[in-house]
Amino acid sequence: MTDRVRAHVFVSGRVQGVYYRASTRDAARENGVDGWVRNLDDGRVEAVFEGPEGAVRDMVAWCETGSRAAEVDDVDAEYGAPEGEDGFEVRR
Repeated sequence: MTDRVRAHVFVSGRVQGVYYRASTRDAARENGVDGWVRNLDDGRVEAVFEGPEGAVRDMVAWCETGSRAAEVDDVDAEYGAPEGEDGFEVRR
């Protein structure tokens, strides 16, 4: 499990009300990445991805586009040590 990494991501743009969270969940599950995603009060989406480095980096890259209806302006990701996420969920 030493190849696992964590990315804490903030996505800005038109990313709420466009199925961004559900699409993120589906993509993460397809890529075998654990973590969560939620909307923030300021209009951004926050997500945490944990898994193999390549899969986590793929998810961060995926965030640049997101769901079909999204218009992403910026993705800010900070990488660190995993904290033991298990499964992937949409948080409210």
